[in-house]
Amino acid sequence: MRVVVKVGTSSITDADGQIDRGAVSKVCDDLAGLRAAGHSVVLVTSGAIAAGLPALAMTARQRPKDARTLQAVSAVGQVRLMQVYNELLAHHGGLIGGQVLLAPHDFMVRQQYLHARSTLERLLELSVIPIVNENDAVADDEIRFGDNDRIAALVAQLIGAELLVLLTDAAGVFTADPRLDADASLISDIVEVDHELEAVAGGSGSNRGSGGMATKVAAAKIAAWSGVRTVIAAADRPGVLLDAVSGAPGVGTVVRARDHRLSARKVWIAFAVGSAGRVHVDDGARRALVERGSSLLRAGITKVEGDFDDGEPVEVLDGDGQLVAKGLARVAADELRSPPPEGPSVVIHRDDLVVLPS
Repeated sequence: MRVVVKVGTSSITDADGQIDRGAVSKVCDDLAGLRAAGHSVVLVTSGAIAAGLPALAMTARQRPKDARTLQAVSAVGQVRLMQVYNELLAHHGGLIGGQVLLAPHDFMVRQQYLHARSTLERLLELSVIPIVNENDAVADDEIRFGDNDRIAALVAQLIGAELLVLLTDAAGVFTADPRLDADASLISDIVEVDHELEAVAGGSGSNRGSGGMATKVAAAKIAAWSGVRTVIAAADRPGVLLDAVSGAPGVGTVVRARDHRLSARKVWIAFAVGSAGRVHVDDGARRALVERGSSLLRAGITKVEGDFDDGEPVEVLDGDGQLVAKGLARVAADELRSPPPEGPSVVIHRDDLVVLPS
């Protein structure tokens, strides 16, 4: 099986942002176990900024706010993080990790996308464990992912993985925050990620990381639409990765893959790029999109938000403001606000449009 594993900052650092070698060693033990069982694996790891803070006499509680300082801290921490991973991987028969730093452009630009896939594929062929992180040191603050959960889901789609494992400091997704509600129970199986589940997932759980259970649920949704099963589980669980691969009961929260997966291009449209604007549609247009898989015509649009150009991604909302779809506009916002021309006008062609679940 081809597996993508993501581990969060809070799972591999202590409260002061120091790298917890014991925790990283546990991750490396689990990765080695997958490799010994014949599986291919890619690791997506957070922790560069948190690892860089103590080297610069800072703590997680003193985490700087400005982008320039955070990028500098990341540059320091990334080196330290990779050094620890490679040292501990080497204890397992000389396993080698290879650093791969990715940015949104690597998923947005087709040529970059192909280069990223080729690099990861070649590393796997060479029996290297690719170790992926967002390229925080040079990322444009306006164009960044901000969490590695989404990157992990996109990498899973990129390399055609069968399984995505999101390791965290919780046992999985609960019905409520278990830190606040003693009656919260683990959700062991999720068929479809919906708005109610996203609301339950909540926000960030640590001052050392950028994510939380909400970003993991969002990543699992991307993976599901890519045809990839996801397991959200505790990083400190013994044998967690082999249990996730085998589908052992109680391993964590399993999010099932959808029967009908999106193409790579439509996954990119739906999840890899942000929206430049919004269009609201009437009920007839909504039905045409959802029930018949039609293109979005100008006649069905009731309101335009934003200043998007043609070719940019836009969200499609219904009369109640609920998200219906996302696609690439063929008409700029200014033109949509002008009097319409004669005849039908396609605003988003169905080949460039993804209908999203309610």
